[in-house]
Amino acid sequence: MGAELSVVMIFALIGFLGLLCQWVAWRLRLPAILFLLLAGILSGPVVGWLDPDALFGDMLFPIVSLSVAVILFEGSLTLDFKEIKGMEALVWRMLTVGLVISWISISLFTGWLLNMDWHLAMLFGALVVVTGPTVITPILRTVRPNARITNILRWEGILIDPLGALLVVLVFNFIIAQASGGNEWLVVALVFSKILLVGTFLGCGAGYLCGWLLRHEKIPEYLHNVFILISVLVVFAVSDTLEHESGLLAVTVMGIWLANMSGVETEGVLDFKESLSILLISVLFILLAARVDLWDLVSLSWQALAILAFVHFVARPLKILTSTWGTSLSWPEKVMISWIGPRGIIAAAVSALFALRLSQLGYEGTDVLITLTFVVIIGTVVFQSLTAKPLAMRLGVVESSPQGLLLIGANTVARMIGRELKKNGFEVLLTDSYRPNVKQAKMEGLHVFYGNPISQFAERELDLVSIGRLLGMSQNSDLNLLAMQRYAAEFGENNVFALPTQSSLAKNDRQQVSNELRGSVLFAEDAGYSNLASLIAQGANMRTTNISEAFTYGDYLDQYGSSAIPMFVINPQKRLVVLSKRPEVESVLPGSKLIALVRPVSEFVQTPVEVQPTT
Repeated sequence: MGAELSVVMIFALIGFLGLLCQWVAWRLRLPAILFLLLAGILSGPVVGWLDPDALFGDMLFPIVSLSVAVILFEGSLTLDFKEIKGMEALVWRMLTVGLVISWISISLFTGWLLNMDWHLAMLFGALVVVTGPTVITPILRTVRPNARITNILRWEGILIDPLGALLVVLVFNFIIAQASGGNEWLVVALVFSKILLVGTFLGCGAGYLCGWLLRHEKIPEYLHNVFILISVLVVFAVSDTLEHESGLLAVTVMGIWLANMSGVETEGVLDFKESLSILLISVLFILLAARVDLWDLVSLSWQALAILAFVHFVARPLKILTSTWGTSLSWPEKVMISWIGPRGIIAAAVSALFALRLSQLGYEGTDVLITLTFVVIIGTVVFQSLTAKPLAMRLGVVESSPQGLLLIGANTVARMIGRELKKNGFEVLLTDSYRPNVKQAKMEGLHVFYGNPISQFAERELDLVSIGRLLGMSQNSDLNLLAMQRYAAEFGENNVFALPTQSSLAKNDRQQVSNELRGSVLFAEDAGYSNLASLIAQGANMRTTNISEAFTYGDYLDQYGSSAIPMFVINPQKRLVVLSKRPEVESVLPGSKLIALVRPVSEFVQTPVEVQPTT
């Protein structure tokens, strides 16, 4: 009974440590993986109370394998090819030529420095080429570099996770294939081809079948999450049974297929991803870090630091310089992109998984892979978190006043305003927890976050890079108020707005919300959600009008009068001004653009050229 209690206590302590690490990361706004790995190292090799091999025995490898399969599947769901269209060619080069250059250079340097078997060196090089949004986003939110740097790093982090993991799977499978075929390259190529064939075929087939079942509503909605999770585990197991080591490739391909299948909404897939990811990542990385051999770390002290320095100061800049050759990026922008490239979850999980597998197959020195990978992860996260902001300020690439907007709500009013802002070149992010609104916003080509904007999930997952203002446009006025309070510290009190409510218009002090809490009124005191939605239902539309010497704001008022509700002004410097009331005539200068909701009045005398109706 004592031994059983001891095991239960160990599980409870692992859960508590994981929760504590996540909370500390939230408070400090740093990647949680950093604290999880440190907690594992302290619990395992330092204090000695956590021994994963003794705790799980032969079950450790299956647990890690299935956890990594789920993590890779979730990562591959982000690889939507529609979102890549029109992307700058340099991002493609970073994901292809740049990835290969980084992989080969790190592999050669590591193999030479440690006199390591070239198979293991190539595997280690593949492990540490991946960055990831979970570690890059917190740094970008702190640094706030300009839009070009932000977009490049963000897309690299999103896309390189599944691609980098796929590279690791292929390299590992190549090692296994060569071990099975000896020195006969024909046999090696045959085994490697079988792994690719089985993994790709099962992944595509399972992805199509699951997508078809979801699209045709053959699975009830309340079973969607469990259905997909079990499908991932089954596909992994079947693929690995048919052809050893093809399971991870199969689930990665399955996720990519689902992400790009028409008519399948992936927001609801693994809807409990928040809790599942926290559980898997917290437990998994504490266990993996607890297996780190401190003797390996001590014996590799200067070599590990040399590899870390090479990854940061040589391999990363070489990748970026090669990928950005001939582009319009300035040297400060190239330096900043080269500086930010922290390694994260995929590197830690996959390194431990394949180190375990190679160890079971008889390869010696595989524990060094875990040690070196963790050194690179911790080193890049800590060093870049501390130095990126001062460097960005020194280089002059900090976005002093981000022009993007976070819209609370994806309702009819928010979508119409969001489309007009997007048409004028401003980044717009809508957020809503009502699925039909989210689906409609996506169909209209808007970027939307499915979830509550004031939840802990949004704290971790909501991408606010390039976003500098909040517009509370939800029908729920309490949500608008809470969102303004939550984001005032991040955007500034003068950059949070909300549609007026009955309480904000009340004359009685007992009923009126405090000015300190309600922020700035959005558009006008009479522009409540109900009024705006009613006008849109009657045919009102968004219009962007050029204000010039020939067509002044005074002329605009003469033409539209009270039939237009001015909402935004784009000044001659291309900066967006959010209006809280009808602007004065002299404040709207020639060269500006006025964005307004215009009522459908038939007696308008239209001025072609100057007025640009929304399509």
